[in-house]
Amino acid sequence: MQATLSSVSRSVRVLGNVFGSPDLRRVELAFAGFNVAEWGTWIAILVFAYEAGGAAAAGAIGVIQLIPAAIFAPFASVLGDRYRRERVLLAGYLAQSLAMGATAAALLTGARLPVIYVLAALAATSLTLTRPVQGALLPALSRTPDELTAANAAAGWIESVSMFGGPAVAGVLLGLWGPGAVFAVMSGVLGLSAILAARIEARSAPPGPRSPSAQDGALPGMVGELAGGFRALGAERRPRLVVSFMGAQSVLEGALDILLIVLAFRLLDIGSAGVGFLNAAFGVGGIVGAALATALVARRRLAPSLLVGCASWGAALAAIGLYPSPILAPIFVGVAGVGRPLIDVAGRTLLQRVVADRVLSRVFGVLEGLYMAGLALGLAVAPALVALLGERGAFVAAGAFLPVLILLARRSLAEIDAASVIPEVRLALLRSRAIFAPLSAPVLERLAARLIPVEAPAGKAIVRQGEPGDRFYVVEEGEAEVSRDGRSVATLGPGDFFGEIALLRDVPRTATVAARTGLRLYALEREDFLEAVTGHPLSARAADAVARRRISEP
Repeated sequence: MQATLSSVSRSVRVLGNVFGSPDLRRVELAFAGFNVAEWGTWIAILVFAYEAGGAAAAGAIGVIQLIPAAIFAPFASVLGDRYRRERVLLAGYLAQSLAMGATAAALLTGARLPVIYVLAALAATSLTLTRPVQGALLPALSRTPDELTAANAAAGWIESVSMFGGPAVAGVLLGLWGPGAVFAVMSGVLGLSAILAARIEARSAPPGPRSPSAQDGALPGMVGELAGGFRALGAERRPRLVVSFMGAQSVLEGALDILLIVLAFRLLDIGSAGVGFLNAAFGVGGIVGAALATALVARRRLAPSLLVGCASWGAALAAIGLYPSPILAPIFVGVAGVGRPLIDVAGRTLLQRVVADRVLSRVFGVLEGLYMAGLALGLAVAPALVALLGERGAFVAAGAFLPVLILLARRSLAEIDAASVIPEVRLALLRSRAIFAPLSAPVLERLAARLIPVEAPAGKAIVRQGEPGDRFYVVEEGEAEVSRDGRSVATLGPGDFFGEIALLRDVPRTATVAARTGLRLYALEREDFLEAVTGHPLSARAADAVARRRISEP
């Protein structure tokens, strides 16, 4: 009991730190406006299309919006790895406000349907600029791994509240003035998000594109840069599995958009206002799920959240099909909503931990494109399920989707769970060194996960002068003697490090380091060390200063 209370207290404290940080607070509040606008306009355009042509028309307009967005998202995400991420975030909000304003004007003036649909698709495509760059920006603004998880949990809270608030506001505006008013109001909301983004004081420094050979294979230009996100997922099974689960959830989310309209109009007979009400119930469930996700701040293991999230989706959707009553259906919709933030917070945090910063925005861009494609697939499949299995059978079939995936991937999820636990002593050892202190929380976590334990008896040489350098070392326990040209020049103890000169300058070892007593060390491979240290200006300067000082020592 005391441990539980301690975890809750720690979670609340770290969440408080998130909103106590001016930049994180601005990012999160701007994200709140983005989500309200996204959900409100999504409901508005679906209801508009449904009233114009039924469920098939609603599914069609959803697909029309999402296919361009799915294609555009990975390309747009390159901007977050090429330019300052806070500026890309601002540009995204401005573009979204303008696109939604244009759609509002078309709706309010009674423009032809093709014009409205094209503008709505443009607005939906512009939304893909936000999540990838925000996912890549949060690690740079977070000071510790716990704060990063808390920032993701806070975003989950905001998104879940917006799932309630956006449809609720949309429902009121639809009833009073129609979909044009929804788009007009949300255009103003995104303008406020742009103002908040413009006030972010921190200046991110994403690494510029490296040479194609080092980063993206032989592919040139924009195509080569875009390939970085796909290559990162192709090379690592863990992030690929996480992205797959999150993409599978988006398929259900897209199907649910149509199924809730069918539920409101054909099973419950509560009309267009009921669509907003049911989506608001989904948002309420998301708020509960976000509260559960807050517990992630106090734990390293994240895979259980993926499992619970998938299970809540599946059980709830199947229950709606079995018991579609006006009283129970909103409750079941809320239970489905619980699963969304659990999967989203855990998945995004895992990606930030295991994906290199230089391609992080592009990986999130691939995820955003997959999210849009999944929504489109769900929108396309849902009417077919209804036609084939009936309204109730469609809900039961949709509910079975994620549980089946869980069964197929249970062993891989267990591996993710084990790999996500990083001993705090390793993080503390790296964080206490000046050359690593400027690095973001997920970069430190990746380095800590890749540290290789090494033990050496007294008298054994760890590195020898004149040999090629392949590793960086940090002393955990014991003492080591540094000698140059056979003469002792220094003694190293716990927390001290060596081996950086040969890696940074690409020269042979400049000294011999031998165990003076029994030694316990951690080694970091050349590529891991260089990617982390040289990829951050402050860290690179600190490492270079240490190297110059040691070289100049007699």
